[in-house]
Amino acid sequence: MVSQTRPIATVEEFEAYLQRPELGDESYEFIDGEIIEVVSNNYASRIAAKILIKIGMWIEANDLGDVTGADGGYRIAGDRYVPDVAFISRQRQPEPFQGVWNPLAPDLAVEVVSDESSPKELDRLMVKISNYVAAGTTLWAVFPQAIIVRVHAPGQPVQTFGIDAVLAGGDLLPGFQLPVRDIFS
Repeated sequence: MVSQTRPIATVEEFEAYLQRPELGDESYEFIDGEIIEVVSNNYASRIAAKILIKIGMWIEANDLGDVTGADGGYRIAGDRYVPDVAFISRQRQPEPFQGVWNPLAPDLAVEVVSDESSPKELDRLMVKISNYVAAGTTLWAVFPQAIIVRVHAPGQPVQTFGIDAVLAGGDLLPGFQLPVRDIFS
């Protein structure tokens, strides 16, 4: 998910950095004072797309709210995150957000870890988990090499789901179920 970083002091400097024309279509996050170019690999992108499709179809069929993919940005605890998949309920955000960085934290975020062997990527993920949960967001952290999904929900212990488990939408996505096997097949 992450390649190069540039230390930056403020969100304002980050937002000014994003205006540079030479950046093109790359995607960036601002985590703990650093600009991080978000990159993925084909397998992680494929997993994120599968989850996006499944959740998106459920949300659309049940008119629950809005879902974004890996281009949807969110303001979380002073940082700027671009989760692989995110959902905000219609109850919390009646109209789709039209800007760049949604000021509301998503109800559900999905982060697919591209390089589980990278200590830097895992450290950044830990910061994001902490900030997401503090903002009231449930996070599904997907680990393709380990073939597990860890669910971090506010006020709940972390749950780990293996290949034979089923992720449930709970109160966020009533009735939604996603077999973990389907994510990795």
